[in-house]
Amino acid sequence: MTSREIRQSFLDFFKSKQHEIVRSAPVIPAEDPTLLFTNAGMNQFKDVFLGTGKRPYTRAADTQKCIRASGKHNDLEDVGRDTYHHTFFEMLGNWSFGDYYKTDAIAWAWELLTDIWKLPKERLYATVFQDDDEAFELWKTVTDIDPTHIQRHGKKDNFWEMGETGPCGPCSEIHIDLTDDQSGGALVNKGSAEVIEIWNLVFIQYNRNAKGELEPLPAKHVDTGMGFERVVAVMQGKKSNYDSDIFAPLLNSITDLTGVPYTARLESETDIAMRVLADHCRTLSFAIADGATPSNEGRGYVLRRILRRAVRYAKQLGQNEPMLYKLVPTLSEAMGDVFPELLEKQVLIEQVIRAEEESFIQTLDRGIEIFNGIAEKITSTNGSVISGDDAFKLYDTYGFPLDLTALMATEKGLTVDEAGFNQLMLEQKSRARADRKSKHAPTESGAWVRISSGKDSVFKGYKSLSEQATVRLAKLSDETLYLVLDKTPFYAESGGQAGDRGEMVSTAFRFLVSDTQKDGERIVHLVNKILDASTNQEIPMASFSLDRLEKDVRATVDADWRHATATNHTATHLLHAALRLVLGDHVQQKGSLVTAERLRFDFSHFEKPSDEQLAKIESTVNEQVRLATSVKKHVDVAFDDAKKMGALAFFGDKYGERVRVLEIPNFSIEFCGGTHLDNVGQIGLLKIISESSIASGIRRIEAVTGKAAEALFRKEFEEMTELKQLLNVQQDDDVATRVKKLLDERKALEKQLQRLKVDAAQWRMNDVLGMPEHLFGIDIIARELDWIESVDELQGAAEFARQKLKNGAGLLGSVIDGKVSLVAFVSDDVIQSKQLHAGKLIGDVAKVVQGGGGGRAQLATAGGKDPAKLKDAMEKFRELVQAQLN
Repeated sequence: MTSREIRQSFLDFFKSKQHEIVRSAPVIPAEDPTLLFTNAGMNQFKDVFLGTGKRPYTRAADTQKCIRASGKHNDLEDVGRDTYHHTFFEMLGNWSFGDYYKTDAIAWAWELLTDIWKLPKERLYATVFQDDDEAFELWKTVTDIDPTHIQRHGKKDNFWEMGETGPCGPCSEIHIDLTDDQSGGALVNKGSAEVIEIWNLVFIQYNRNAKGELEPLPAKHVDTGMGFERVVAVMQGKKSNYDSDIFAPLLNSITDLTGVPYTARLESETDIAMRVLADHCRTLSFAIADGATPSNEGRGYVLRRILRRAVRYAKQLGQNEPMLYKLVPTLSEAMGDVFPELLEKQVLIEQVIRAEEESFIQTLDRGIEIFNGIAEKITSTNGSVISGDDAFKLYDTYGFPLDLTALMATEKGLTVDEAGFNQLMLEQKSRARADRKSKHAPTESGAWVRISSGKDSVFKGYKSLSEQATVRLAKLSDETLYLVLDKTPFYAESGGQAGDRGEMVSTAFRFLVSDTQKDGERIVHLVNKILDASTNQEIPMASFSLDRLEKDVRATVDADWRHATATNHTATHLLHAALRLVLGDHVQQKGSLVTAERLRFDFSHFEKPSDEQLAKIESTVNEQVRLATSVKKHVDVAFDDAKKMGALAFFGDKYGERVRVLEIPNFSIEFCGGTHLDNVGQIGLLKIISESSIASGIRRIEAVTGKAAEALFRKEFEEMTELKQLLNVQQDDDVATRVKKLLDERKALEKQLQRLKVDAAQWRMNDVLGMPEHLFGIDIIARELDWIESVDELQGAAEFARQKLKNGAGLLGSVIDGKVSLVAFVSDDVIQSKQLHAGKLIGDVAKVVQGGGGGRAQLATAGGKDPAKLKDAMEKFRELVQAQLN
């Protein structure tokens, strides 16, 4: 049977047992914040097992896309090195939701394997949990398995748990003996490739809570999972999953692309590389098709690690250019009928993978060179461990994930100090957090002084911009007064939205609030100026004391500031939706900044958007603005209900049980706790002012709206008018043509001037060449030329000197823009007769001026940071030449 036929046979069998055949869930489990990837068939039914959800059926079967490359279920290191582990695989499964239980699950599994698929009964073994007497007896009574092939095992092998928490229960596994002489009974659950598990029947009857305790579930369920790749290999008589027809198309394509044949040998390094590429292509393609993208955090970083691992293996096959993306069409053709998302997203998958490959290849060679240098240094001193510092340098500078460094280290018989690496990572993250908090750290400015008792920081700002409030806490630094109120209309910076500004007024004082921040759950108002309420005279902060503070104040937000901030925030939601509409739904928000002046939006995307795409994004936003749609603000919505509404939620974002949802009907719906306009028409206009890359796979757009956009257009119109007058042109289109002509003319003049300067430098070199030193029969020139103004002039002078000195060598130097420039030259006769080499000479000389360089034997260049040592460099050149001539 082909793999297609086997898959369909499984589904048809359970359809005949009244199971609903359901579609595979995405490998990106947006509904479950505890998972990076869907790693088992039951993930999509977790709510049913927990009793929090229902389905219109009690029996189901499917083939589920799974990724295991992180956390507890992580097969990454085994991929390619054995015959049956994969980071992506299909899991054939059947489920009972409070319907049938162990009896039918065991009987049907045996029926399919032995009656339908005709697997040899004498090669099959069943394992049960050590305390599960019921399952043990059922195997003996409802099947005709050899009773000596039923084994009891402990919790490690026969008690299934999805994670640290969640549904769990005892399981019964079916293993097949692939040994030549059927002697594999002792190898069950021993990790042998000759006796492998092909089906796991999980009897879910517990939930493990956060305390690690087992709680009985409301109903008993069955969850089975069969490794599709494994059973196909078994049924096709293959000893390796990679030898089945599932992987054959990919391996054949790899051979076509690399010219390297696949020999199906377990220990062959090229075969290992080919198996890794085939596996990793599948993982990346399915993940990207379901909305994930490589990045530096969460599941995105797992994908980036996998991709960079693949790039390194491709290099072992002689590939120095992107090639992984070229396998995507083969995969889409082979599996697109079962998983149509591969065909629908094929172009996107290719683009994302290719962009990532190109990015990493730029630093891969240098990183490998650095790694090899580190490894050689360690082995030369009989060491065996790559330090955390070195591993972190490879990660931070050259993009090497830790597991890639560990893989390369293993190949050289070394290990990596992972604890040291993790500590450095932790320190880097701590510094980043500290930097983010440094601009507003009210907790570090002294102890809070209690002004009044009671609840504090109740936010009223969604409906009110002014509140009569009571000061609960205060603290005072040299430049800032920090106040916490019982209730406040001021929005504290959160979710990318800047904190409100405004004022608080008491009987005696006006407190000007410059910012509002959060300190834990507290809303802290930062006062940077205090005025006398009656005279409006400023009171120096240094002369103010907290005992003068009155507890009752009127807190009022700057309405213009709030409106401008809300304008940019609502525009950000339009921008996000437009980005997903134009670039694809793989786009996810990766950060934002919303202030009264502008908005900044960071998003995941694999390449620079074209000018046409940016224009489309901008026009899409402005089309929505012109529709003037009313904004719907859904308040106090249950998280699950918000998800059902279609609100966007992304892995890593933290949400409470009750949330706010902002909806722009028929265009955008997102979780958001910020402040917003009532109608998108109030935005007026959005103008994108910049787009850039801020990290691999992360882009940034900055934009202005409303009055700021209007001011930008007015400024640019005035500048264009002035330009037309200066250039004496009538039409806007003529400005670019005229400027281009002027720039071309200037460029031509600069080239002409540079040629004249080089000619002048060469002419002045006649004086220099008239006074050479003579060493061992050759002419030596070592001079500082303080009249040289550019590197081109210096190089031209050196080339002129080399032509004139038929039997000589020289070093010319100059200080240009505060840095040392050096050029060494050696005539052809001296190269041949004395073996002098300009590139080698200048490399040593450059060290004197704290620099480096190199080049050809005839001519070489270098630079340095220490102009004060230029004369020493000239002397060093003389010493080197003399030593070599001796």
